[in-house]
Amino acid sequence: MSKIIIFTDLHMLPEGGSIIGLDPFQRLKTGIDHVNAFHADADHVVITGDLTHHGDAASYRRLKTLIDTVIPPVAIAIGNHDRREVFLETFSDAPTDPNGFVQQVVDLPDCRLVVLDTLFAPPYEYPASHAGLLCAKRLDWLDGVLADTGGRPALLFMHHPPHATGFSGMDAIRLTNEEEFYARIRKHGATVRHIFAGHVHRTISGSCRGVPFSVFKSPMHQQPMPFNTDDTSLSVDEPAAYGIALVTADGVLVHTEDYEVASRNAVVA
Repeated sequence: MSKIIIFTDLHMLPEGGSIIGLDPFQRLKTGIDHVNAFHADADHVVITGDLTHHGDAASYRRLKTLIDTVIPPVAIAIGNHDRREVFLETFSDAPTDPNGFVQQVVDLPDCRLVVLDTLFAPPYEYPASHAGLLCAKRLDWLDGVLADTGGRPALLFMHHPPHATGFSGMDAIRLTNEEEFYARIRKHGATVRHIFAGHVHRTISGSCRGVPFSVFKSPMHQQPMPFNTDDTSLSVDEPAAYGIALVTADGVLVHTEDYEVASRNAVVA
């Protein structure tokens, strides 16, 4: 049974920076320390984008010092707050597909992890680049990696949810070509077992077009619950979180860990 830890929306800033008074470095460090203490046996950690807040080199370098401390192996996707070329300057060993997109496959004994690059840029132009896109080249690559998984079910990891989540502002900047995306994965029958995403800063689960999905909260600020606001910058301070996926013979079990609360209230026998 494979165990996968999922972080999303790290929003790292240079030293001294904060968002609504929160330090992204310290919030993420606490989460990584928690994973290393309680889930060092995880088969993989996947981070689904918005690694930094402004896509700057200093923030990527600061982030790398933390990611280098993670005990399990790490796979990284990028999101709308990232800059692909700046990311690759710091994370020079990050796998890319033949077209230079930050996409990769990780094969575990009982599943295939498929990490997708949904960044709709360059050009980095607000608000267009904050929506997601899987262009024809990226969809063709996805086709290829789903065509022969060696019999393994596939788990997809992406920053932008490929469908509406109920938050009108965030839904306006979700994956822009969801129909094409779902048409591609439907070609492969039941191969895609689960879709994991971020972007919304809220714990959300369900199914779309018959495919289960999970969206996780951030180690940083969270999306407030009113559904009908078009303001995508609203933020609240709620406990930081990461996700845990357990692959079983029958499916996928998904948990969320509010690790700040857990670390305060943990009882060690």
